[in-house]
Amino acid sequence: MPEVFHPGERAVQQRFDSVRLADKVAGVTMHDAFSANDKAFIERMDMFFLATGDAEGNLDCSYKGGDPGFVRVLDETTLAFPIYDGNGMFMSSGNILEHPKVGLLFIDWEHQWRMRVNGVASIDFEDELMAEFPGAQFVVRVQPHAIFPNCPRYIHKMQLVERSVFVPKAACETPEPDWKEHFADVLPEEQQRRRTERQAQREAESTAEVEAVDNPPVGD
Repeated sequence: MPEVFHPGERAVQQRFDSVRLADKVAGVTMHDAFSANDKAFIERMDMFFLATGDAEGNLDCSYKGGDPGFVRVLDETTLAFPIYDGNGMFMSSGNILEHPKVGLLFIDWEHQWRMRVNGVASIDFEDELMAEFPGAQFVVRVQPHAIFPNCPRYIHKMQLVERSVFVPKAACETPEPDWKEHFADVLPEEQQRRRTERQAQREAESTAEVEAVDNPPVGD
């Protein structure tokens, strides 16, 4: 099989006499094309962790969440996911533009299973999938180099209590987090405009309610 481990990994494997085991596990589990089972697992996930790095090797790891199906396996060599509104830093996305290699970790907490996808990411700000992801700012696509499950024995068993109300949905206004109130004067202009419109609407509704109480309809 092609060499999949670098000298550092080999050095630790040799120290703990796990070279044979590592080669066997890699040969059985590692692949570079999504299978039907991979697709089914990934597309029912509602979160994953995304590892990225910049051109100088500085690393970042972020949580990405959405409704099940927000990550899609488009074909055997392409995975796609949306980037939703965040804190405006775009650390993961900025890293991808400088250094496109990424690592994705999907975890099924309830059934205690996980899958890793390492590959090369690209960003298209006009991706045709934008229309299929309500609220997406843009779409990231990943071409996998290595897809493989990991031993699940240390995954803590957890169950979903409630999905985030902030996940964008079609034909539904997405609420804003409270923390943005503290940064209202520096939000992107489009977000400031929407906030102003919503505030004006709330004030108009409040005024209408007061007038309705003060001026009840008079019967015949």
